[in-house]
Amino acid sequence: MHAWLCTEPTGVDALKWTELPTPVPGPGEVLIKIEAASLNFPDLLIVQNKYQMKPALPFVPGSEYAGVVEAVGPDVTHLSPGQRVACLSGTGGFGTHTLAPAALCMPLPKGFPPVDAAAFIMIYATSWHALIDRAMLQAGETVLVLGAAGGVGTAAIQIAKAMGAKVLAAASTDEKCALCQSLGADATINYTTQDLRDAIKQATGGKGPDVIYDPVGGEFTEPAFRSIAWRGRYLVVGFASGPIPSLPLNLPLLKGASLVGVFWGEFAKREPKANAAMMATLADWYAQGRIKPVIDRTMPMAELPAAFERMGSRAVKGKLVLVN
Repeated sequence: MHAWLCTEPTGVDALKWTELPTPVPGPGEVLIKIEAASLNFPDLLIVQNKYQMKPALPFVPGSEYAGVVEAVGPDVTHLSPGQRVACLSGTGGFGTHTLAPAALCMPLPKGFPPVDAAAFIMIYATSWHALIDRAMLQAGETVLVLGAAGGVGTAAIQIAKAMGAKVLAAASTDEKCALCQSLGADATINYTTQDLRDAIKQATGGKGPDVIYDPVGGEFTEPAFRSIAWRGRYLVVGFASGPIPSLPLNLPLLKGASLVGVFWGEFAKREPKANAAMMATLADWYAQGRIKPVIDRTMPMAELPAAFERMGSRAVKGKLVLVN
């Protein structure tokens, strides 16, 4: 097998395409032949030693992937060789093969192509957990999605619309705003050329959004929170812009608003039955055509450095997927 090996987490330049022995699955593990692996923001952070999870060195990055089970560990009974699965295990995806915990593998129904499957779990699980479980989104409410043209942003638009909400999508270019409209956004804001607070006020008739979905952080957090509706819920999803913002705590007080943390990975560990039910529903929604990952492009696995460069430049709309 071959894989992109990280021996020192000093950045993308330190990754090397390396030939490695093909491993044998142990108890609770499966060997997966990887067909596709998607890029997520944590994949960049982890090779820069900036992510909360710091795997032992050396390691193969690549948190999310899809492929075919080639072998199973001695105690694995619910998966079998030849079965197609998707997995989000945190590492291992940027190669031709990987060992994965069998418990984290999502069996794929027929008609679920590997590129979509590799781009599915993180964005839809995060967005469902955020909007439906944490924000308890109701039909008729208004959702503001920041970073709306990214992976989780595009998933949030689709899930919010499927729930009967009105969606206000904010992105950094007119092209990205057009993508959001094609996904069903009712209105868009280009926060590079428009004042965010003024645009929110105009789009919501002065009421403000009931739910704000924020995977961006940075300079937009405070003006967005100042615009939230009475009893609004502000979802802290991530900090793709880099800086972790701070808020004056009188703001939630004045609006009777909630600041809500979204940590899907921990939810999946602590509430596995609820997570499994959520994933089953999401798979059904995909089969029904209610949700579908937005694929920016596919690139060969050997072009990982160029894929990271494209993601780092914030040129990606939806998800970028590497294929073998």
